[in-house]
Amino acid sequence: RLVLSSVSDYFAAMFTSDVCEAKQEEIKMEGIDPNALWDLVQFAYTGCLELKEDTIENLLAAACLLQLPQVVEVCCHFLMKLLHPSNCLGIRAFADAQGCTELMKVAHNYTMVRQKSIVGRSREVMLLLYPALVKPHLECCFHFCASHYKGDMELQEQDVLFTYCHSQILADLENHALFKDDLECQKLILEAMKYHLLPERRTLMQSPRTKPRKSTVGTLYAVGGMDNNKGATTIEKYDLRTNIWIQAGVMNGRRLQFGVAVIDDKLFVIGGRDGLKTLNTVECYNPKTKAWTVLPPMSTHRHGLVTVLEGPIYAVGGHDGWSYLNTVERWDPQSQQWTFVASMSIARSTVGVAALNGKLYSVGGRDGSSCLSSMEYYDPHTNKWNMCAPMCKRRGGVGVATCDGFLYAVGGHDAPASNHCSRLLDYVERYDPKTDTWTMVAPLSMPRDAVGVCLLGDKLYAVGGYDGQSYLNTMEAYDPQTNEW
Repeated sequence: RLVLSSVSDYFAAMFTSDVCEAKQEEIKMEGIDPNALWDLVQFAYTGCLELKEDTIENLLAAACLLQLPQVVEVCCHFLMKLLHPSNCLGIRAFADAQGCTELMKVAHNYTMVRQKSIVGRSREVMLLLYPALVKPHLECCFHFCASHYKGDMELQEQDVLFTYCHSQILADLENHALFKDDLECQKLILEAMKYHLLPERRTLMQSPRTKPRKSTVGTLYAVGGMDNNKGATTIEKYDLRTNIWIQAGVMNGRRLQFGVAVIDDKLFVIGGRDGLKTLNTVECYNPKTKAWTVLPPMSTHRHGLVTVLEGPIYAVGGHDGWSYLNTVERWDPQSQQWTFVASMSIARSTVGVAALNGKLYSVGGRDGSSCLSSMEYYDPHTNKWNMCAPMCKRRGGVGVATCDGFLYAVGGHDAPASNHCSRLLDYVERYDPKTDTWTMVAPLSMPRDAVGVCLLGDKLYAVGGYDGQSYLNTMEAYDPQTNEW
């Protein structure tokens, strides 16, 4: 177990965590090729591995599952050398399914350069690949295929294509020569348009066509935060495919109550506090290179939350170490400068923030005397804040995220400033911007204050938090279709 744990994060998590496999003498491995598993166990002991063309995919799939980065890298380079017009589409799809980004990029670029020879060889493979296409390439792949298969409606009726096309291309497709006279395709395009234009009804439109592809789901990161040692500096990454957390990096120093945002696959860590010192510093973490970059600081020292709205990052409210803030700053990723925008109508610390339908929502929080149930939104086009309907419950430390056109407020606390832990909440409520109303939905399995909430795939995830006795490392997922955690 020590040998396997030393080379595999998968086995390290299995044997060192409080799970049943850690105490079992015999462990049954599901979904892995036995020969590949044997080869990887031998590699753990000897450091030697034989790569063969007929077994390389099974070996790479097993290495991805068991989280052996050295083997994954070697296998990917081996497959890059095998690329050929007869297999590049299959290798691209396989790399996509395994999450091997670099291999997928190389195979994709190879495919784009050799389009004509590939189409001539492998029409069946193109049909097979449509359900697995990643969102960023759907449009270019459609135009590529449509130009080669005019009049062949079998390809166009692969209905998994339409729902995750951008709404702009759907408008073009409606009048495209390939589709305008085909009733079935018109029905599918209309269904996809409704899915885009009516987000509040998406829970009623669920089908195999609306299920997000694994390649578009992304990865969940948990950055720093409070733990039993008064401050974690690690960055952990959750893989939905394997249902495993692994350490992905380390922060440069301790930060508490800071904001995190994502732009261009990079993590931005903003403000926060280190003990009694409130920070205005900003750092950017690149998960691919594991490198940190220092960026221009905010104008105000603040600990509080941030969010991304149509490109820029907004730092909303918070606390500067002396007073509760209603000020808002915006960071422009192009100029890399912070500027003030309109202030909120109410000072809010431990506030929940999220972007929805082109507006920035500020939810609950504390104003210095009590927790708040009020909510307001910022319109970047008018540079004004407007009040919305209040929540059913007052909440500080609330987690906020959006899903299917709704805004969710999760957990938090409703307690006096002298004792935040006296009334922790497991309540969850949902806001409908169309009707400006809040509705209570299924509660969390336990109270969670200062909980992290985000959308991953088609579910909301509540990560960590504080239950009144200990800081939590547990996570639970909410399914809007079943209203269950």
